[in-house]
Amino acid sequence: MPQLICQNLTLGYEGKTVVSGLYFTVGAGDYLCVVGENGSGKTTLMKTILRLKTPMSGQIMTGDGLLPQEIGYLPQQTVVQKDFPASVREVVRSGCLNRCGMRPFYKKSEKLMAEENMERLGIADLAKSCYRELSGGQQQRALLARALCATRKILLLDEPAAGLDPVAGADMYELIKKLNGDGITIIMISHDISAAVRYASHILHLGGRSFFGTTAEYLDSDLGRSYAGAGGEQE
Repeated sequence: MPQLICQNLTLGYEGKTVVSGLYFTVGAGDYLCVVGENGSGKTTLMKTILRLKTPMSGQIMTGDGLLPQEIGYLPQQTVVQKDFPASVREVVRSGCLNRCGMRPFYKKSEKLMAEENMERLGIADLAKSCYRELSGGQQQRALLARALCATRKILLLDEPAAGLDPVAGADMYELIKKLNGDGITIIMISHDISAAVRYASHILHLGGRSFFGTTAEYLDSDLGRSYAGAGGEQE
């Protein structure tokens, strides 16, 4: 059953259209990778799914009982965020804030969820550590645990391996694959075409030419062959 349905979507900013006539669906358990050149609308699409931006036309709807506030989000980090002076436990627990509403404290169940997600991502032993003292890979695990506290169904990931060394990046992709195998739907923006076609079940390619379909269909298309055949990262 679709968790997200995109119908005739047109996206842009400052009056400039960057994506038009976009249709796609994301089913429960899918792993969708969004690729395309810089400026093709990938981040704009992500913000629209999160309802941080309004489409110029068309709509994105949720299904399968998914509420917009139940979407977990892992954004790209800024330099300031990497230096955030809080414990790992505090960072992970903050993923429950949407559930808190006006309540100024975390419930026992929310605290337990944070502990379970730290354990799930192998950072339970870092719970009391200062976030800004972690390695890049450890910080990404903490932020992924935070995103999991916001959802049991779907994660939106914006370049989750950006800035990581090759070993940490490969580890992050494997971790995301495992979460998808556990039944969590993944929507990931990536410039890394080789990783996209290795892990994703579906590809959404934005740009002058667009594509949506299974990874196998993408690799069999002229567009997929021209990009994936190059075997490298897009600039």
